[in-house]
Amino acid sequence: MRTPVGPANTGPLPVNERTIRVRGDCDPTTREGATRRAILLPVSGEPVVYFEDIQLGEQYTSPGRTVTEADLVIFAGLSGDYNVLHTDAEHMKASLFGERIAHGLLGLSIQQGLLDRVVPGQAVGPLAAVKWKFKGPIKIGDTIHVEARVSAKKDGEQPRVGLITLERRVVNQRGEVVQEGETDHLVGRRPA
Repeated sequence: MRTPVGPANTGPLPVNERTIRVRGDCDPTTREGATRRAILLPVSGEPVVYFEDIQLGEQYTSPGRTVTEADLVIFAGLSGDYNVLHTDAEHMKASLFGERIAHGLLGLSIQQGLLDRVVPGQAVGPLAAVKWKFKGPIKIGDTIHVEARVSAKKDGEQPRVGLITLERRVVNQRGEVVQEGETDHLVGRRPA
């Protein structure tokens, strides 16, 4: 195990079974190498799933996750968004929603984590674009899951990558779509 980079140490980053490599002429164990723009690869050096392996229309459904009060409090602290919609229970009793609601970007973040649990490794590569709609509130105690479908595939700007579009829907326990949108991802092509 290599020593981590920190204020007192400018050595290489730690390497373990989850470490990624980057393509190119840089050392991925250094901070500079790890932050260079590149196609991300698992430790083995090859993508688990190539662009050619992903089928148009392929679908994924995540497990559910219950949104908690702790999620709202932590996200407010992390983001600095202390809007009364998320932090003032008494004020929100008289609102359209009747109670506090989750930050829209908290829902977007949770759905990404949920989808990562079911999409095959590297089937969804680095994020290239997001188009998103917030359709309804996510309330404390709601259990949400994600439904996604590969809706488009096209050539990337570089010959070694393709671009896939995923349509995503965040659905609560009542079957209501609370968020939806599209994300574009760069995915490595199979080497010639």
